[in-house]
Amino acid sequence: MTLRRLIDKLLKGPSGDLRIQAFRYLISGGTAFLVDTALLTLLTECFGREHLLLWTGIAFAAGLVITYLFSILWVFDKRSMKSRTAEITVFVLIGVIGLGLTELLMWLLAQKAGLHYLLSKIVTTVLVFVWNFAAKKLLLFRNR
Repeated sequence: MTLRRLIDKLLKGPSGDLRIQAFRYLISGGTAFLVDTALLTLLTECFGREHLLLWTGIAFAAGLVITYLFSILWVFDKRSMKSRTAEITVFVLIGVIGLGLTELLMWLLAQKAGLHYLLSKIVTTVLVFVWNFAAKKLLLFRNR
């Protein structure tokens, strides 16, 4: 397979292969991470660390919207639910659990362990990424 065909397979067309989905979700999650982290940094640096958990929640919500759009438009080509309302509800619930994990890990790492908030964010993001991909694949975007 040529490099061009591999790139086309990874970035265009159907995403039925789990490896393609994981690669695309990594790009989706990476994009959401960049927006999330930039917003977290902006809010924290402009308005202070005393509201870090609030800024973390706001930034996470922005990332959640980006991830949903990528997921339905590019990452997954199969959907488990016929109802868009039910799909969004489950997606948001998975995200809320992810947010809870994010808040808990940020609190533990940044506030209790004293790690820099951006290092804490990186560690947190990796762990929550695994949760989000697995839950979304199993609950929302599997073959019926």
